[in-house]
Amino acid sequence: METQQEIPPSENVVAAVRPSGVRQSLPPKGSCWYCEKPLDAVRRFCGKECADSFDEEANYTG
Repeated sequence: METQQEIPPSENVVAAVRPSGVRQSLPPKGSCWYCEKPLDAVRRFCGKECADSFDEEANYTG
């Protein structure tokens, strides 16, 4: 019986924490890219929930 090679748990966590390429390519625009809440000129999202929701939507819509 063959076994599949598993990725060590530590590598799974790193991959999950790493922001998506789409998210990183977005320029800061002064508001959240997901909910449009006003932000400073550096941030792209107002929080983790909006960033995660943006990634989820980007994966769904392609």
